[in-house]
Amino acid sequence: MITIGRIVAIIAVFAAACAAWAILGATTSTRTASQNARLGPEVQSLWGQEQKQVAPSLGFRWKTSRLVERTEESENKRKRVLRETVWDDHSKAMQPVSTNVSADVHLDQRLKGLLWYSLYDVVFDGQWTYVHAEPETGTLDLRFAFPVPDAMYDDFRFVVDGHDMAHELRPERGALQVSLPVAPGQKVDLAIHYRSRGRDAWTYVPGDGVASLRDFKLAIRCDFEAIDYPADALSPSSRNTNDKGWSLAWEFREALTGKDMGLVMPERLQPGVLANQLTATAPISLLLFFILLLALSVLQKLDIHPANYLAIAGAFFSFHLLFAYGVDHLHLGVAFAIASATSIVMVTSYMRLVVSPRFAFRQIALAQLIYQVGFSLAHFAAGYTGLTISVLATLTLFVLMMLTGRIRWSQVLGKREDRVSATTTP
Repeated sequence: MITIGRIVAIIAVFAAACAAWAILGATTSTRTASQNARLGPEVQSLWGQEQKQVAPSLGFRWKTSRLVERTEESENKRKRVLRETVWDDHSKAMQPVSTNVSADVHLDQRLKGLLWYSLYDVVFDGQWTYVHAEPETGTLDLRFAFPVPDAMYDDFRFVVDGHDMAHELRPERGALQVSLPVAPGQKVDLAIHYRSRGRDAWTYVPGDGVASLRDFKLAIRCDFEAIDYPADALSPSSRNTNDKGWSLAWEFREALTGKDMGLVMPERLQPGVLANQLTATAPISLLLFFILLLALSVLQKLDIHPANYLAIAGAFFSFHLLFAYGVDHLHLGVAFAIASATSIVMVTSYMRLVVSPRFAFRQIALAQLIYQVGFSLAHFAAGYTGLTISVLATLTLFVLMMLTGRIRWSQVLGKREDRVSATTTP
């Protein structure tokens, strides 16, 4: 029997369920933020942070002499002219004539609590060639800054003209510097190699500000397929698939640019974020399920009390509760399967007692698979969640319109006396 009072009671049940989901969503969001604040620094300390490798800076210093005359007056007021040589210091930023850099990136994603962290191992090799085209003889300063001052760099080599100086130099503020005498036409080769670890992204910065790139080559090889690039960075000149992932290349003969080049690590579906999204859209699935259940009760003349709706709402809520706390300890798919199975068993077993086994296992189970499990699975398809839910909601509305098109709601929702008199009138 459907009355206005029962509909108001069902709406109250739905509002209570929405309040419960709001509390669960706030709790899950707080847990995710708290774990990120606590585990983020731990992961960074153990594995490293985002690395931005800046190209070595080259600076040329030289001196020029000039003759300065000055007049000096002696005690007997005689004047004499003194000449002396003054040396002036000059400096100039220089650019390499060729650059050949490569980075091999191996992805290693780790789960900590409710968050996945995109970690990686990187093998860096860089070769730069400088040709002294200035007419003066002077000193060339080579300065190399590590991407992260306090990170770990294994198998480090700093080779200048074939001589490895890694054991002779000591980093200061995360950088190494060496000074070499250079003469006009002299060529200087610099090669650097290391193994390190980082997270989220690896980027090569060709220079401070706008850099002049001559005979420039950068190659990045990765062992994953879902590639992306940092914001406001140059896309590669070419890319080709390899055995496990991609081989990306940036090649320029002569270019000016102030943009970086690099690779962003793929992110896995975050359990904490997914739990928040499922909780946020849960009222939509419950609302459509309640509307369908109400329509079926009218069509089949079923007596489903608002208390029954309250129990169903609790079973729906148990799905999100189990999933939100299950992903802390179980794989994402396992936690989802357990939460889904538990909720479906609860609802179908309950409706088997309230109405009938046929109604529970055929109509209710199918509806719950669509509106709870189907809605939830839509969140696994990144970028298609809204579209999937919109299509499903539209189809549901169309089916309900077809099922209830011949129902006379004025009689169904009328007063009980009116319905009794309408059924007894000859």
